[in-house]
Amino acid sequence: MSAVRQSIHFATSFDGTRIAWAVAGKGPALVRAPTWLSHVEYDWQSPMSRHWITEFTSRHTLMRIDPRGVGMSDWDAEELSFDAIVRDVEAAIDAAGLDSFALVGNSFGAAVAIAYAARHPQRVSRLFLWGSYCRGALRRGDPSPEQLERAQMLRKLAEIGWGSDESTFRQVFASLLVPGATKEQWRWFTDKMRLCCTGRNAARFLAMMEQVDVQDLARKVRCPTLVLHSRHETRNPYDEGKRTAALIPNAEFVSLDSVNHILLPDEPAWRQLVAEFRRFVPGGPDGSGAFDELTGRERQVLELIARGLDNDEIALTLQLSAKTVGNHITHIFAKTGIGSRAQAIVRARDAGYGQPPSVH
Repeated sequence: MSAVRQSIHFATSFDGTRIAWAVAGKGPALVRAPTWLSHVEYDWQSPMSRHWITEFTSRHTLMRIDPRGVGMSDWDAEELSFDAIVRDVEAAIDAAGLDSFALVGNSFGAAVAIAYAARHPQRVSRLFLWGSYCRGALRRGDPSPEQLERAQMLRKLAEIGWGSDESTFRQVFASLLVPGATKEQWRWFTDKMRLCCTGRNAARFLAMMEQVDVQDLARKVRCPTLVLHSRHETRNPYDEGKRTAALIPNAEFVSLDSVNHILLPDEPAWRQLVAEFRRFVPGGPDGSGAFDELTGRERQVLELIARGLDNDEIALTLQLSAKTVGNHITHIFAKTGIGSRAQAIVRARDAGYGQPPSVH
């Protein structure tokens, strides 16, 4: 098989805004609905997103989209509304020429995915959502004065401190989205936030997301749907995930044992999500071929071996002990019949591991 790589393209939305989209992998089409923390080039390389990109491209052709105001899409779009972002998704998918695909979405992207699936039932074969909500934070009943003040404070923090070299402001958001992350993971995440958009656009997104309401659209979704939600997360309460599953006809609901809104690669909840995804969304043969039997963690170790990292560097990257990394490598060799590290690098790279992003 040829090396796994991604290509980046641009579509023109209804008002002339350029929308960036990327495609990678091999297999049935899978589209990930955009979120406000997105960058199709940086996400390809970031340790905070590489685990889900690796999973979603292992058996599918994955399409990712940067919405207007974010990532590699135009940052200066005059209109920044929920409807405009759904129309951006429509433009990108039309440009990619996709007729039928599974659609995945988390957080704000789940609301976008619900809207798209309701509007285009003939195109979406399955809907896979996690960390979802149908109602923005200020649409969940009558907000209290404290809730209104908190929302205003977060918008102001974003507007003032988002693009600053000082990461303190962005760490407030990181603590809400990934409270279980290590300091190094927080650094990766806050670096990504600064690259994704300006402080002004971050504040505009927060204001828009607070008012999202796709409850009526959720009732119109007709494709098989699986909704997962972290039981202990605070950004989007657990009850909002249950509400999403209750509104979508015949949706299935699964609880994840995590405090994180954005699941981390080393937590059991991520492995549970992967198992549920593979059960629910049909895919093609695993692009890794002989590596089908590896666990998610073993695939991460193999990816870093293919990049030329030694055991100590792998341990540092994955926040593991060197002994644990050695155990994983032993298991990889035993499962695949590989006899040496050099052979592992060759076979892994032939299967698409360890490849730098390719941008067009």
